[in-house]
Amino acid sequence: MSHPAADTALGMARPLNRAGDYLALTKPRIVAMVLVTSSSGFYLASGAALDSFLGVKLVLGTALSAAGTLTLNQYMERRADGLMLRTRGRPLPDGRLRPIEALVFGLSLMASGWVVLAATVSWPAAAITAAVGMIYLLAYTPLKYHSAFCTVVGAVSGALPPVAGWAAVSSLARPAPWLLFGIMFFWQFPHTFAIARLYREDFARARVRFLPVLDEEGWLTGRRVIETCLALFAVSVLPVFAGVAGRVYGLVAVAAGAAMLFYGVTMACRPSERNVARRLLFASLIYLPLVLLALILDRA
Repeated sequence: MSHPAADTALGMARPLNRAGDYLALTKPRIVAMVLVTSSSGFYLASGAALDSFLGVKLVLGTALSAAGTLTLNQYMERRADGLMLRTRGRPLPDGRLRPIEALVFGLSLMASGWVVLAATVSWPAAAITAAVGMIYLLAYTPLKYHSAFCTVVGAVSGALPPVAGWAAVSSLARPAPWLLFGIMFFWQFPHTFAIARLYREDFARARVRFLPVLDEEGWLTGRRVIETCLALFAVSVLPVFAGVAGRVYGLVAVAAGAAMLFYGVTMACRPSERNVARRLLFASLIYLPLVLLALILDRA
């Protein structure tokens, strides 16, 4: 390749690489999960009067807010990310983007999301989405380096998106949105504990105080996993008794909850084996979309 052609190719690659780095700041896979849970709440609240255009605006506002929140999280944790093997290649610790660029980008995205939700969806949905971001950034993120209680705070933040989706079209004075909150809340404990156990050394290197990092032998973590899997099992069948979903959903919830409990007990009994944590993590990633899909398809 001639030098002019090489320079042209390099010049075209640089903007694409920067765009990819900005996209990486937003953690697209987590944004996708937030959109799934938020949309589930919206769909269940809508009933037969589904407003597709309103749903599109909810997705847009939620995506912008979530992307901004996660970008600001990477801005706040850039030094800790640089200490961990699995995150040191991210744009900020690797030096591909400057901190000020991430800060401006994150604030712009988050503010834009709130404006879209407040102006075109509903004030309750915007307020709950704003609360998600504030809890995640101002409580959960700094608490990760001080107390294992951070997981509880993070679970609250992660459980609110379906409530925001519900609030876009309906009152929160009903059991359904809070049942969704409960499912999301308890699901996050085995999910997070499996990740923290799997990458325990990495988190310890950055002084993140997740319970599996502090609990060297893993027995206390195992008990907490079993307890939260049992709680998840219990709350996941409540939509049937509350008249929110039917028997098909109930069967899926029981089967999925039993599988989570099985892998949780396995991790509790063999805390030193990385593979059991990996299996629980995989089970949690299957559990959530499966249960939400069953709830949507079998809503009462």
